[in-house]
Amino acid sequence: MQGHGQAQPVKPPPSTGLLVFLRVFFVVISVCSFGLLGWTMMLRLALVTRKSLDWGLFVATLAAEILGIVLLGTEGGEEIHTPGGWLGLALLLGSLVVVISYYLSADIRHFHQLSYPTAGYAQHQQAPAPVYGYPQQQSPYNSATGPHTPVPPSTPIPQSGTPTPTPPPQPQRPAPARIDQVRAELDELSDYLRKHEDGR
Repeated sequence: MQGHGQAQPVKPPPSTGLLVFLRVFFVVISVCSFGLLGWTMMLRLALVTRKSLDWGLFVATLAAEILGIVLLGTEGGEEIHTPGGWLGLALLLGSLVVVISYYLSADIRHFHQLSYPTAGYAQHQQAPAPVYGYPQQQSPYNSATGPHTPVPPSTPIPQSGTPTPTPPPQPQRPAPARIDQVRAELDELSDYLRKHEDGR
């Protein structure tokens, strides 16, 4: 007999302390290098999430930092005199702020989803398959009508000479399906007993 293949074991996420240390470490080295090492955050994020968006942002961050370094390198002295130098500095510092905020939010979101994988699973969960040898209970819900109460078939009772007045139906508030079913069965039983005693 061939069974289903074994499920791949899910690798548990790293501890919270390690994650916080790595986040702080990459942010600190990027800030201390004035944005020159900002690409390291995006490289780590791309390696962890393996999303094509993060790989694209890593390449864009690396290109922006290289362009900023080239623009700053066109300055001859220690002070910035040309607009190209100011643009390079703004590119380095601006990309640093954007990369830090994106890195922290994406990294936290990624590991939060790894820690709590059942958040989206409950929405896609299907009804369980019927168990062999046991009867399948019908659902009291219908996609077109919503909850409804199934009424069991009953045998017709001979009518006596005096008809009993039936009260007008009262509006019902939504209740769980099992309670509605029990209520309907009790109403039917009380009508049966009332008609049976009137026949005596």
